[in-house]
Amino acid sequence: MFTLLKNAFQVKDIRNRILFTLSMLIVFRIGTQITVPGVDASAITNLASTGLFSLLNTFGGGALSQYSIFAMGVSPYITASIVVQLLQMDIIPRFTEWSKQGEVGRRKLNQATKYLAVVLAFVQSIGISIGFNQLSDFGLVRNPGTTTYLMIALIMTAGSMFVIFLGDAITMNGIGNGTSLLIFSGIVARIPADLTTFYNDRFVDAGDNLTRNILFSVALAIAMLLVVIFTIYMQQAERRIPIQYSKRAAGSNQTAHLPLKINSAGVIPVIFASSFMMTPQTILGFFAANYANATWYQVLNTVFNYREPVGAIFYTILIVVFTYFYALIQINPEKMAENLQKSGGYIPSVRPGKSTEDYITSLLMRLSTVGALFLGLIALLPIIASALWNLPDSLALGGTSLLIIVGTALETTRQIEGRMVKRNYQGFIQK
Repeated sequence: MFTLLKNAFQVKDIRNRILFTLSMLIVFRIGTQITVPGVDASAITNLASTGLFSLLNTFGGGALSQYSIFAMGVSPYITASIVVQLLQMDIIPRFTEWSKQGEVGRRKLNQATKYLAVVLAFVQSIGISIGFNQLSDFGLVRNPGTTTYLMIALIMTAGSMFVIFLGDAITMNGIGNGTSLLIFSGIVARIPADLTTFYNDRFVDAGDNLTRNILFSVALAIAMLLVVIFTIYMQQAERRIPIQYSKRAAGSNQTAHLPLKINSAGVIPVIFASSFMMTPQTILGFFAANYANATWYQVLNTVFNYREPVGAIFYTILIVVFTYFYALIQINPEKMAENLQKSGGYIPSVRPGKSTEDYITSLLMRLSTVGALFLGLIALLPIIASALWNLPDSLALGGTSLLIIVGTALETTRQIEGRMVKRNYQGFIQK
């Protein structure tokens, strides 16, 4: 890794991209410390154990703990992306048409996604402001009222759109996926504070439990290391389908493969599922004051709270479902079969065309089953461990955070390596 970074910094274009990415992340981290006017951020310290707060704080890069102008983060954009992608599935004909128009269609869909993200950010900003103000021990909003809530919502919506702009800027001019890197930076920035909290809980005034806490901490560190290794292995694992080309000369020893990852959807299903859990909780915030004791409110609050057994199961099911959904979006078997047929390629013992499409779809479903179970397991285990052993609240989302960290790091590394290979290839051609 260090060798890769050293070599990358020797290339001007890659060095500039890395420095641009770091500068955008610094701007984002500065913004997470600027509290929204009219808000007392210290009032939400007692809400850190709630499911909605933890999810929003994770995907806001820790900005919600300061109730900053970037508190909404990229979650509205992610939710809007889910909605727009679902609407492309023959629900809105115009969206379906745009999805088939290549780059022009993608720009139109991206514009529609951003418009929807503005609306969602505004609604979520009002929802969490009202809900958290009612749940906090003392007033989160200093002068609650329609004007104050509208002002807070406008500022947080503008902050969310600026975060989306930073993400797009990183994707276009930097290294890696901008949205994932912003979430990644927030998770990594919170690690020292989480370690400090864990140390204070386990070792300060431990008394007779000191030895037991030391053994438990060592066992926990080993378990986390094994989970990280397992996660990296599963994220990199792939099935290679042999491809033959009819136009190649007979006797050629050249071989080609079609690689299909076991987890072709990456960390997107985890992000999608988390964002999907946020929206109902935000809406419930509007009814917290008047219906907190109502049966329907308590049922819905339990279902959409990942800390509750029912909510944790529902969260895992969402991850599994989105894994299948996004795998088919990332790898379109129909287009893949069509491209193979146009290039004269075929899978041995499989007919070109429809049979190839069915074969790839079947194989993708089997691989996605393994990938979905892997993602669900990694996301669910820390929630169970946190409930059993009273671990820090941040560890309950440790599986989600781990998947994002590992997935983003691997994707960024692949992009740097790809640019290095491309540069060497171009240099060879020029010589």
